[in-house]
Amino acid sequence: MRYSKMLRPLTFLCDLVILNVALQSAHFIVFRYYSDEIHTTDFLLLVNLCWLLIALLTKNYVIRRPLVLSEDLNRFVTSTLYHLVLVMGIVYFFKLYEVSRSQMIFTYLLFFALIIIERSLIFSALDYLRRRGFNIKHILIIGDEEIAKRVKKVFHSHPEYGYNFIGNITGQTLATLNRQMLFDKINETGPNEIFICYRVIDQSLLKSIIDFGDQNSIKIKLVSDLVLENSFATVINYESFPVIQLSNSMELSLKIIVFKRCFDILFSLFVMLPGMPLFVILMIVTKLTSKGPVFYAQERIGKNKKPFKIYKFRSMFVNSEALGPQLSSENDPRITKWGRVIRKSRLDELPQFWNVLKGEMSIVGPRPERQFFIEQLLERSPNYKKLLHLKPGLTSLGQVNYGYAENVDQMCNRVRYDLLYLNNIKLSNDVGVILKTIKVMTQLKGK
Repeated sequence: MRYSKMLRPLTFLCDLVILNVALQSAHFIVFRYYSDEIHTTDFLLLVNLCWLLIALLTKNYVIRRPLVLSEDLNRFVTSTLYHLVLVMGIVYFFKLYEVSRSQMIFTYLLFFALIIIERSLIFSALDYLRRRGFNIKHILIIGDEEIAKRVKKVFHSHPEYGYNFIGNITGQTLATLNRQMLFDKINETGPNEIFICYRVIDQSLLKSIIDFGDQNSIKIKLVSDLVLENSFATVINYESFPVIQLSNSMELSLKIIVFKRCFDILFSLFVMLPGMPLFVILMIVTKLTSKGPVFYAQERIGKNKKPFKIYKFRSMFVNSEALGPQLSSENDPRITKWGRVIRKSRLDELPQFWNVLKGEMSIVGPRPERQFFIEQLLERSPNYKKLLHLKPGLTSLGQVNYGYAENVDQMCNRVRYDLLYLNNIKLSNDVGVILKTIKVMTQLKGK
């Protein structure tokens, strides 16, 4: 714990060093490839001073427990946006037009990319250390024994949280102690944090413990007897009393929505622009190997039950659904020979990047279905309705872990994975699904 105090200044210093590495790298790139004359002295000083101010105000160098990389990056995105607005405001207010716009773009792109790497390394190091008993915070539990057991069970199963329980003052023991005896016992134990587990708690006692914690730099945390089956809970402070707000559906913050949309656009462009020759080849081969159009459009249901046209490279013979909606199977006679190849590698899905750019789909999300099958899914799995509040994805957790479904029963089994994704929408999870999708494509496990 004695080295824990160094984490914040070390992170702050690393962020500042990375910012300057991004500045110098961007200067070199722009000077080498885009411009012959660049004046960067004023810009260098401006960016550093603005970052010092924003970092101190937002405290983006503070790494909180438990370690959640996506939440830390979300906070960092906010700080970076504040920084960008401040720098741009000063540049245009003082008319510092000699600052290269190309350099600013490269600087911020490199900065955020390097920060992702830096934070990932810091989180991995802290996770490793805490699992081995270092960088630990000592915890004292006060209150109900049953709730205390639940707290211990959760934290023992997650050693990466870095908590060590050093004492437990039960409700029965608490009733035999006066305030001074309680405070003496807390001092003897020497905790960094106190978890107060309660069903019913005396308000005056709670206030005195909070005051004692403030005076002795001990964090006080309240744990109620409430058990949730989902993670959709937030605390709202109404002046003098906190309220736990529960929700049956996932409410994405504006930061996550904006960040996810930006990621969708950048990733789609990253695939489509360099991959244009591959698109042309797939179009030509599709056209030459069977009669019919190159692309196949089909109505699917998107976010908030809004229908849209999903695009694919055609992999079946024309009029394959003349008898009504059907799901494909392993040896489906409707699939062309070339269609089997592109379905195995999932190359038939590539035109859906256009759906992503249009905003109808996301890179990662529950796969969109047709209304015909949604009605059957809702009868067997009512929770599927929750997925209709999300933007559908080009790939999904259900698709990479379960695969394509040949009937409604299999679709219900796949829905379970997508509901897990709904409860854990994070950047790291999205990247994991994308990597698994690439693995499926290279191993030709699609169908």
